[in-house]
Amino acid sequence: MSGIIAVYALVIAVLIAGDMGPPPQQNYSLFTGFMHLASGLSVGLAGLAAGYAIGIVGDMGVRSYMQQSRIFVGMVLILIFGEVLGLYGLIVGLILHSKS
Repeated sequence: MSGIIAVYALVIAVLIAGDMGPPPQQNYSLFTGFMHLASGLSVGLAGLAAGYAIGIVGDMGVRSYMQQSRIFVGMVLILIFGEVLGLYGLIVGLILHSKS
């Protein structure tokens, strides 16, 4: 479940790297640098929160599944809701990146 969060970070990393030019001809302002930092931090911290939520829900879901098998569908839904936190970070990161 949490593997897709790494893809979100990869998307932002590729976009940021695409904006950077070679050092002799580089026109990279301070504002652009801070916007890239903010977009990377938004994706990274949202991914950290999503991974933490997925870990807690997954741990308790597996323990609960051993006692009651009907919990599986609810566990998967809650895991998806936890993963959406990373998607929100990606959306914010893309918005910040488009402003730079």
